[in-house]
Amino acid sequence: MSRELAAAQLDALAARIAALSGGGGGFVTALSNDARGSAELLAALPPRYGEVLLNLLDRRESSALFSEESCSFSQKDLLDNLQVWADKARGQLVA
Repeated sequence: MSRELAAAQLDALAARIAALSGGGGGFVTALSNDARGSAELLAALPPRYGEVLLNLLDRRESSALFSEESCSFSQKDLLDNLQVWADKARGQLVA
């Protein structure tokens, strides 16, 4: 397991999150695919990080079905939570 590869995968996810936050709606699938395929990153983090990420991705994918905020899903809040996850994951990788 390479910390460098894990960090590169995290950088790619963070870039996808930033693109979505900037209004790039077409990146939802790319974010999910990248995140689910980030084996090195998920292996480098405590198991709970993978569980939380998959939960956030599932909710983000569901929210993408709605063109506006729904009562069940706030797309902005989900993106904010994904950003918090990325920040905490970066802290784990550095530690």
